Parts: sequence; C-alpha cells; structure tokens
Amino acid sequence: MSPVETASTIPQLLAAAARQYGDAPAIEDAAWRVSYRELDALRRQAARALLALDVAHGERVAIWAPNIWEWIVAATALHSVGAALVPLNTRMKGSEAAFVLRESGASVLFVIGEFLGVDYPALLDDEELPALRQRIALRGTAPGCLSWEAFIARAAEVAPTAQAAREAAVHGECMSDLLFTSGTTGKPKGVMTRHAQNLQVVRDWSAVVGLQPGDRYLIVNPFFHSFGYKAGWLAALMRGCTLLPQQVFDVQAVLACVARERINVLPGPPTLYQSLLADPQRGAFDLSSLRVAVTGAAAIPVEMIGRMRDELGFSTIVTAYGLTESCGFVTICRPGDAPQLVASTSGRAMPGVEVRCVDGAGQPVPAGQAGEIVVRGYNLMQGYFNDPQATAETIDADGWLHTGDIGVLDADGYLRITDRLKDMFITGGFNVYPAEIEQSLLDYPGVAQAAVIGIPDERLGEVAMAFLLPAPGRVLDSASVISWCREHMANYKVPRRVQLLEAMPLNAAGKVTKNVLREWVTR
Repeated sequence: MSPVETASTIPQLLAAAARQYGDAPAIEDAAWRVSYRELDALRRQAARALLALDVAHGERVAIWAPNIWEWIVAATALHSVGAALVPLNTRMKGSEAAFVLRESGASVLFVIGEFLGVDYPALLDDEELPALRQRIALRGTAPGCLSWEAFIARAAEVAPTAQAAREAAVHGECMSDLLFTSGTTGKPKGVMTRHAQNLQVVRDWSAVVGLQPGDRYLIVNPFFHSFGYKAGWLAALMRGCTLLPQQVFDVQAVLACVARERINVLPGPPTLYQSLLADPQRGAFDLSSLRVAVTGAAAIPVEMIGRMRDELGFSTIVTAYGLTESCGFVTICRPGDAPQLVASTSGRAMPGVEVRCVDGAGQPVPAGQAGEIVVRGYNLMQGYFNDPQATAETIDADGWLHTGDIGVLDADGYLRITDRLKDMFITGGFNVYPAEIEQSLLDYPGVAQAAVIGIPDERLGEVAMAFLLPAPGRVLDSASVISWCREHMANYKVPRRVQLLEAMPLNAAGKVTKNVLREWVTR
C-alpha cells in the first residue's frame, strides 16, 4: 500500500497525499482553487497559528460553519497540533451550540461570520462559555473574533520546526474528533474516536464505493456530520479526488454544478436524489459524468434505484448504515448488488466489523428474525466524553455496541432496519431524537407534558409531531407552539404538527405509550 493508504493520522495523510498527488486539484470552492501540495502547506501554516494561540495537545477546537474550504484547513490544522475536532451543526440555535461548547470544553471556535442571514457569533453573545478563550471568523469580521487573515498571520510567530515537532507527537491512538449526538435522555453526548480507526474505516469505505484519483466529488452532506466529514472530504483527500463543497442543497444549483464541473461522485440522503428526479428542468442539464451514489438513512423505493441508474446515470449505487458511535460506518451494499437488495437493505458489514441482531437477553436471533442491532469491531467509539456510565450502558462487557435499532439480518448477512428502540427518526438525513424535543417543549409556558413521534413526510422521510398536555387552567395554541419552536430549535427538530390532548395514553408504569400516539395519527 502507498503512504496515503498506510497513514495512521490525519496530518500524515495530508502530507502523504501532497507527495503522491502533488499539483492535482484538491479543493475547488467557487473561484478558490488549491492543489494537494498547496493544501498541505496551508494546514501546516494554520497549525503554526494555532500554536501561536497556545493550543495544547488534547484540547478541543470547535468549527461552526457551512461547507467551505476554510473548514477543511482549520480541521486538518487542529488535527496537526493534536487537538480534537468538535463540529457544530449550522442549524443549531445559540443555546444548543453553547451546550456543546461547554460540554466539550472547547478552547477555540472557528465560526462563520454570517450565513443565510444569520450572525453566528452573535448567537453566543448571552452564553456563558468559560473555557472558550479564542474565536476566529472563517469569513468576514465579527466583534470579538480574530479574522481569518489575522489568524493566519500569527503563523509567523512559530517556527516550522516547532510545528513539525508537535505534529510528530500525534499518533493513531490520539483522539481525532468529538462528535456530539443525542441519546434517549435528550442531552447530546460527545462521541470520542481516534485517528487510526477513522482512517481505516474511511479507507475501506472508499474502496467499496470505488473512489478514484481525479474523481470530482460534490459534497452536499454537511461537514459537521460524519457523512460529509469522514465519507466526504476525508475520503476524497485520501483517494486523490477533487472535492467541491456545496454550502446548501438547492436542486438547480446542484444540477448546474454537476453539468458545469463534470461531477462523478454525489452521495446524499434519499431526499437529494428524489429532488433531482422530480425537478422539471433536469433534462436541460448534462448529467452524464455521474458515476457513484451512496445513500441511506431512510427506506428507498426500488423504482427510485432504477430511475437513478436510468435517468441520473449512476453506475454504482449503494446504501449504507452507520452511527456516530461507529465512526459513521457499520454496513454497506456492494457495487453490483441487485436493485431490490440496495433498496430494501443497508448492505452487509464493513470489513473487520461484526453485526448481530440479538434478543432481550443479548443472544443472537436466527436469520430473518428481528432483534436489536449490535456492532463490534475496530470502528467503535472510545466512549462518551466525560460520561463513563453512558458508555457502559451502550457497550457491553463483550465489546458489543447496542445501537437501540431493530433490524433483521438475512442468510447472507444483509441488514434491514425495521424499527428504532430509541424512537429516533430521520428528517431529511438528520437524526432527530424525540426526547430532546420533548425536553425543550417543557420550557414552553403552559406545557405540562410533551410526547414526540415521527410521522411520514413525502419530501423529508419523517418529521416531528408533538402531543401536548396543557397545565391545569392553561390554554395552548398549536400555531404559537410551532412558532416558538422555530425560534428555539434547529429547523429539522421543529414539530410540523402539534396536537393538544386532555390526557396522555400511559402504560402501567406511567410511561407514555407512543404506539398509541402512532395509531391515532394513522386512523
């Protein structure tokens, strides 16, 4: 294998890629173009700037921005000084982002100045962030933030030899990132993963989907998500692709970009392909360059797989399943799998990864029988940050990670996901956790009890629906509740429907029976 394939840290990967791919284009972001050699020089320069800010090995550094080239430079720079990446969802409100910043103890924040009309630095004005000592505006200027240009200028204060020495101290077992997910408690938890395990699983994923040097890879999936980060820009740089970041998903913009830039690789949630297929002007664009599609996170009609091949021109279409706690990867279909298999399953286990479906006692169930999906392998997280109890509740004594998802394995090891023990559902590719929304809804004046379920949505797969029990003597208005939610929650979490109840359906233990709520909706 080449040095790129054997790298055990992300900075080693960037250095090896610079040697192997040289002047080949690494990133093209609007008018900005950078080669692999130039990208490596940029991340070393930014790493020196971080050292000038006294960022220590093991510190956490956050990035809150859309898909732009500076995101990648900042991420690879912080990796190069031994810091751990903490990505923040651009749809978060200030309080949500502040919670992650406090929980992670992030000392530095790279933040977009303005995006889609939102002043991101200002969202944190009223938040207590005792560990955060430096903010850097990736684009534009903002009060209290160092500009990107001023930040990069700080590199002159640190000798290249000092940066090289720090980088040499980074090894494969160092924490590379701390991605926050939400659990059934409704509180986001930080998932710790390491350089070497991430690179190994990205290497295997890239080989399965067939990424090739020179491929032009349009990354619509957000960089703050493991799909856009690990299966996105990290995979692209490992395989010598040219990555093109897309800040927001707009059907016409994607179609125009595919035609203009001759895009070969376009992963995304099923809604991305459904939107492309439904666009009435699609025929005006030359999509003949498309080759690789990777999707998942929702059920896919078999007919759509056929249309993706016939009308969008993809020759490789695979579905996959993963979770943050598994570096984002568990199972994947293989090129050549039948459309029925691609549409109805999430593939089979990645190399070196074990997948089982088990009963309530943790014993494997026969093929074709439903059980909880458990996973074991090198790809499992190192644990939840500062939460050993939650870690022990998730990974058992035999090393199996209990996903909380229900699935069925067939005789060939292909996995079909049938339900979710944790009630999590997916809206447009984003994981939505009802407990988190319920916890927020209890802050609304007059709400005594809240229950949230996912209901079908033609465009987004599923969306949230809230059932609310008013406090005695209080009157609630559904439209006002939804309006309040839009102000206090990321958009994908906002309930699209609110139903007021006189009493919640409860079981003998006093818990809300969400199956009853689902039955009410389907009547």
